[in-house]
Order: sequence, then structure tokens, then C-alpha cells
Amino acid sequence: MKNEKEILKWFNNELSGKEIEDLKQSEDLQTLEKINHYASQFETPKVDIHAALEAFEVRNHSKKKQKVRTLNYKVFYRVAAVLAIVLTSAYFLFFNNITSFQTQIAQTKSVTLPDSSQVILNSASKLSFNEKKWADKRDLILEGEAFFKVKKGQTFSVNTFSGVVKVLGTQFNVKQRKNYFEVKCYEGLVSVAYNHTTVKLPPGKTFRVINGIIETVEDFKAQKPSWLEQESSFDKIPLDQVIAELERQYDIKIKTEGVDTSKLFTGSFTHTNKQIALQAVTIPLKLSYRIEGETIIFYNYGVK
Repeated sequence: MKNEKEILKWFNNELSGKEIEDLKQSEDLQTLEKINHYASQFETPKVDIHAALEAFEVRNHSKKKQKVRTLNYKVFYRVAAVLAIVLTSAYFLFFNNITSFQTQIAQTKSVTLPDSSQVILNSASKLSFNEKKWADKRDLILEGEAFFKVKKGQTFSVNTFSGVVKVLGTQFNVKQRKNYFEVKCYEGLVSVAYNHTTVKLPPGKTFRVINGIIETVEDFKAQKPSWLEQESSFDKIPLDQVIAELERQYDIKIKTEGVDTSKLFTGSFTHTNKQIALQAVTIPLKLSYRIEGETIIFYNYGVK
């Protein structure tokens, strides 16, 4: 490209067909496309190409030694590309106010939200929210499982891949895992939106979806989820979900041999003793297990 007018015409998509073909044959196109790509990655602050050109020329002509020089547009392209990257990075650093908390395998974490609401994350879970907008919108994203104690106020929303939970002030537990979605209300009233279904849960009620099917669940009397007491409890839950929870709580790998993992399990296992936990799951289902290196194998009782 020969001058800034042609550069601006390219940014504004005003080049003729011949000019575009000529540009494709030059080495300028790749650099210009990089500038345009990085500038498009953010909305604020925006790169003003006109202002950048003017500022560059003013600076170039304001040097003490006045000389007529030809503007090196290859240098300009590089400078503009670097400027776009720097501004993009600055935007995400200073204007992106997403706060996240995450737990690893066999770990829990307590979180105090800006309104003093309390959240306890179970293992292998993640919670995110926009802290800057929190005063106007109490909105979170949950991946995994968490227990919430919500201060009264405007609507409090927990968004998951499976559904949305909304409350005003209450205590409830949300569990969203692969092929599993469950909400339990311990206090107040919880609204659960799943696909085209919306359900209101008073204390003692549960909404559960397994493999895309809404399950009927009996009422409960517990005041808080069992995992807060280092124990995982299950009521007619498929074995594959129980195995997944064992793996999250003990950082182990479990495989099965000839075992029907769709069979339902009712019971619990502790988070503090792996051997007792494995026995608590296998014995009621008439299963055995063996350890091979770092892997635990579940198999039917009496089968070697």
C-alpha cells in the first residue's frame, strides 16, 4: 500500500476488486489482517485508526530536526499491531471483573460473596461471577456442586449447564455433573428452570434429572447436605454416578469388569477412609474390588 488513504479504505472495506487483488499479492495483507483481528477482540477501548495515523504523523513531524521523510508503513503496521494487542490485554486486565473460585479433587472451599451470602464448593467444582455488576445482578455460574446460604435481597441466580436456580434468600444445594442435575431446598423457596419445565421447591423437596429424565424423589428431613459432614449419601442413584463421586473425593481411578453400572445404589460413603468407603459401596451391591497399580477394579462377587 502506498498511503494512509488506502489503509483506511481497506479497514472500511472500500477497496475496489482490483485493489484487493493487488493487496493479496503484497506482503501487507497479513499484517493488516492481524491488526484488524486484534482490534475486533474488544469493545472498550477501541482503536481509532484515523487518530492513530494522525498521532503518528504529528509525532513524526514534531521532531526538532525538520526533515521530509517517507512514512514507513511496514513499521506502522507493526506498531499498530502491537498497540492493538496491548490495548486488548489492558481491557481484559482492568475491565473484565469476573471472579472465580475452584476446588480440586478431594477439596472443599468456603466462599463469601459480596453481599455476605455464603457458598461452600464441593470437590472438583468451579464458581464464577461478575463482581463489578454484583450489586445490580446477583448472578453466578456453577460447574460441579455447591451449597448456598443466600442473604435476602433481589433475585439470586445460579446458572449451570443443565438448568437455572433462582431464589430470593434461602439455603439450597446444587449438583451439576455429567448426566446428573439435582437441586435440594433446605430453607425458603427455590425456583428451578430445566428445559421447558419450571419447578418451585419448598424445604425438604428435591428436583433431580439423571440421563435427561426427571426423577421422582422422596422428601428429606436433613438440615444440610451430607458432604458438608465429609460423607456422600445417595438415594437410588446409578452406580456410575457413585463411582464418579468416589473418584472425586479420593483422587482415584475406578474401572469395572462385567458390572452393571446402571444398577441403583442407596447408601453412603465416608470421605476420610478410602478402604471403608470402597467397602460401603461394593458390599451392599454384592461386588468385590481389587487394586492394580493406581487403578481400582470393581467386579461381581465370586468372579476372579
